[in-house]
Amino acid sequence: MSRAAAVAGGVLLVLAGAAQAQAASSRGIFTCIDAQGRRLTSDRPIAACTDREQRILNADGSVREILPPTLTAEERIAHEAREREKAAERAAHQEARRRDRNLLIRYPSEPAHRKARVEALDDVRQAVQLSERRLVTLAEERKPLLSEAEFYVGRQMPLKLRQQLDANEAASQAQRNLIANQQAEVQRINARYDVELVRLRQLWAGAVPGTLGPMPNPADIADPAARAN
Repeated sequence: MSRAAAVAGGVLLVLAGAAQAQAASSRGIFTCIDAQGRRLTSDRPIAACTDREQRILNADGSVREILPPTLTAEERIAHEAREREKAAERAAHQEARRRDRNLLIRYPSEPAHRKARVEALDDVRQAVQLSERRLVTLAEERKPLLSEAEFYVGRQMPLKLRQQLDANEAASQAQRNLIANQQAEVQRINARYDVELVRLRQLWAGAVPGTLGPMPNPADIADPAARAN
């Protein structure tokens, strides 16, 4: 082998060694204490320490990061469940903060909230009044039909009259059902505004949005049926 070839080969070996050293340095130095209490060091993750944390050191000996233990299948399932729970908690907190901020934007003061409640109830109460007036009208329309039906006591009532009475009763029942639904809607609206008002008073007093926990379900609060409509 010529001298030039030998020199070239030596240079390549030096370069290869330098490359390996640089690669090891970029990965860091792995170190841990195994089950027997021995401190092990390597330029890659240490198989004997997969059940415990390994420190990854920089070239100057400072800690770059901590490599956690390798999890078993059961441990991994439990870990993933914990992570999902944490993610759900974070999402719930973000949603609570968004909801509280939106409440403050929509209702900057108690008078604004009170006005919104009145407006929400007005439409429903007007619908109740319309249904009640319709019931009065149907009752008036039924009177002559009942008077005519008195002539047929003990006899077969004409089909047309029976149909008119049945139609009147069906229309009246429909209005009664509608009124019941509308009254239930009044209670639902009041319950929702009651829940909001409790939260808003805390926020107006300086509570940080998202720190007050979940809002109660309006359906779970005290029955508002006794409240005047």
